[in-house]
Amino acid sequence: MSGTDPYRIRDFVPDFDAIAAEFVARSRALSARATIRADIAYGTRPREVLDLVFPDKPAAGAPLHVFVHGGYWRSGEKADYRLVAAPVLAAGGIAALVEYDLMPDQRLPVLVDQVRRAVLWLQDNAPSFGADAGRITVSGHSAGAHLASYLSARGLKEAVAPTLPDIKALLLLSGIYDLADIPDSFLRDEAEMTRQEAADWSPMDAFQLAGAKRIIAYGEDETPPFLDQAATLHQHLAIGGMPAEVLPVANANHMNVVLNLADPHSELGRRIADLVSQA
Repeated sequence: MSGTDPYRIRDFVPDFDAIAAEFVARSRALSARATIRADIAYGTRPREVLDLVFPDKPAAGAPLHVFVHGGYWRSGEKADYRLVAAPVLAAGGIAALVEYDLMPDQRLPVLVDQVRRAVLWLQDNAPSFGADAGRITVSGHSAGAHLASYLSARGLKEAVAPTLPDIKALLLLSGIYDLADIPDSFLRDEAEMTRQEAADWSPMDAFQLAGAKRIIAYGEDETPPFLDQAATLHQHLAIGGMPAEVLPVANANHMNVVLNLADPHSELGRRIADLVSQA
């Protein structure tokens, strides 16, 4: 734990690889017992696909919860995050996991647009798979929280208001809301984010829109940028008249906080189940 770049998480989480392996193992275990429709296209690009995970005997008009995975915009596979469907299924909801293109092959505005279009597709097609289009909630982790935030926000340079889905609540977990330091971080050669992209697509400077309830969650053992940015986004929303709940998770870092999210009996798992059942 001698790292100096607070965004290079593996330097601060000794069991980083073991936790990542647990994501995969628990996702495979859930996949083996759940009904899944995989790789449903919401667009024409190869990675413009999503997975649907269904509870046992879903009720007609079930609530729908969407998850957007992280990976610093340059890595990640939705199949490795199916574990987060567990609390959704426990609450009788249908879970959707969104895939999107990766940097540096695609630029950040493309990723934002893909997540928006994926949720719009889910909203438009909800009746076809037994969900209620009026009962959609969303969560995202790390870069996924950044992307999910734009489901209820307009980018600083978006001259025309984007078409956004009608979502009831957002749980933003361990998100990056000020991108200013990313171009000079360890990600400079992996994501190749430009300073202009960072300036244009920082949620801290975006036009936040009313409507969705927001929960800003993070692990108490995260590195300083994640702690500071959660507090600052909360203040930014409050100034704009959109108060949000801040939810610190004890004994959690940037990696194992996902295991908390995926546990129906944990603090975050219970919050997801509450969002789903109350949507």
